[in-house]
Amino acid sequence: MSVHRVMGLETEYGVLAPSQPGANSTLLSAQVVNAYAATVRQGYGHLAGTRWDYADEHPLDDARGWTVPRSAADPSQLTDAPEELTAEEIALAGGDARAGATLYSEREASGHVLMNMVLGNGARLYVDHAHPEYSSPETTNPLDVVRWDQAGDLVVLAAARRIAQTPGFAEVLLYKNNTDNKGVSYGAHENYLMPRSTSFDAIVAGLLPFFATRQVTCASGRVGVGSAGRGSGFQVSQRADFFEAEVGLETTIRRPMVNTRDEPHAVWDKYRRLHVIIGDANLGQVSTYLRVGTTALVLSLIEAGEAPALALRHPVSALRQVSHDPTLRTAVELADGRRMTALDIQEAYLSAARSHCARTGADDAQTRDVLERWQRTIDTLRADVFAAASTVDWVAKYRLMEQYRDRHGLDWDDPRIALMDLQWADIRPEKGLFHRLAARGMVETLLPAESVAAAVAAPPEDTRAYFRGRCLTDFPDDVVGASWDAVIFSVPGRAGLERVQTLEPLRGTRALVGPLFEAGLGIAEFVDQVRS
Repeated sequence: MSVHRVMGLETEYGVLAPSQPGANSTLLSAQVVNAYAATVRQGYGHLAGTRWDYADEHPLDDARGWTVPRSAADPSQLTDAPEELTAEEIALAGGDARAGATLYSEREASGHVLMNMVLGNGARLYVDHAHPEYSSPETTNPLDVVRWDQAGDLVVLAAARRIAQTPGFAEVLLYKNNTDNKGVSYGAHENYLMPRSTSFDAIVAGLLPFFATRQVTCASGRVGVGSAGRGSGFQVSQRADFFEAEVGLETTIRRPMVNTRDEPHAVWDKYRRLHVIIGDANLGQVSTYLRVGTTALVLSLIEAGEAPALALRHPVSALRQVSHDPTLRTAVELADGRRMTALDIQEAYLSAARSHCARTGADDAQTRDVLERWQRTIDTLRADVFAAASTVDWVAKYRLMEQYRDRHGLDWDDPRIALMDLQWADIRPEKGLFHRLAARGMVETLLPAESVAAAVAAPPEDTRAYFRGRCLTDFPDDVVGASWDAVIFSVPGRAGLERVQTLEPLRGTRALVGPLFEAGLGIAEFVDQVRS
């Protein structure tokens, strides 16, 4: 048991054009993708236009053993079909394609703009449900999850800067948050590979109490109560009010605490990809680190059959109860009639993880660090919530807003507080309130800025993301498509396309294929060597 497993994050960013309040958000999101494509196009040939390969996507497969008919699915679930904007739609939405030729480039000739691209660091940047989304490459430990997640913030920031400098385009602002506070929520998803042999019922039973209470150690905080934010107050989680079910396949309607999408993007009979949709987007490195590190440990407990024997009487209600009480004193009801606070429940999981690690000899540095930070965070929150402000995102936001409210005598429903909530999540370092706190040394960091900046272009070296990213960087003219589990080449002189499967996430690493990239092979010999 340890915190090490294949995992990654997906972040949908809030998008806004202040000078065009009625702007089409899908168009704005497409501008972000095309703007980033423009920033890399000169150095990487066709890299910016590499299409996403949808061949292995199966979004309607359910982990409970069935496939939802397409006719019965909500349109938002059909993520195996590319979203497109035509030039006509751009014109109707008020976009000027000709003025934006530096963004749209040769795509304009075909009447479509780029909605999807694969990056040289192995990540994916695309338009998802009218939001720009960055899906990080596969990593194997919490610290690398943080590194490549925050690299995504730099990617979309570069895109926003490019748009602002492009004649004919209005400034586009991006926010790393999860709701517009008008009833719309957008995701910050997590992905963890697990053995398929693990019972899904056991996964659900082990995760529901953990997910209902995990927010106290790693959520991002929100002004307003209820999905539309009309209730006055501050709550722990951005996402809690948007969940309506315990288990289900949907992600944008009837949101479940445990998602059942059975799409491993890996060897099907070996792996299950747990698609987690219940977390908040984090700006703080420690909160992201704890979010994925503690979850990885709990998944190990579930796989070993050693998760705490806890069951909430009403998990969805408990999720909201915990979120609505930033004092953390609320006790939620268990199925056996007992009542426990969120911190009590988290400590039960921590205790089980400590015992299991001690018994199995899990003693690597990151596992020890996650366990120690988990304990320290629980202890600090018990003693004084505000004392956790340097490491827990929601507490940092809560403290800043409480100080401002006290200084100016404001209620929680004052528009100035709502504006602070939005400005907190602004990804611009010179504008975002979180980033301004960080610049003053008030937020603990785990990684130097140079390490995150390097991850914008470089893929992780210990997963198949290395192969994907290096193919795009080294053979930009020859890669015509890619996905999590394949790279597609067009080899000059050969009929048809050559599809190289990458179904094993721990192959395609630098140790295994690095020498091939360093050998200076032509594309034909490279593909032959990979397939041999």
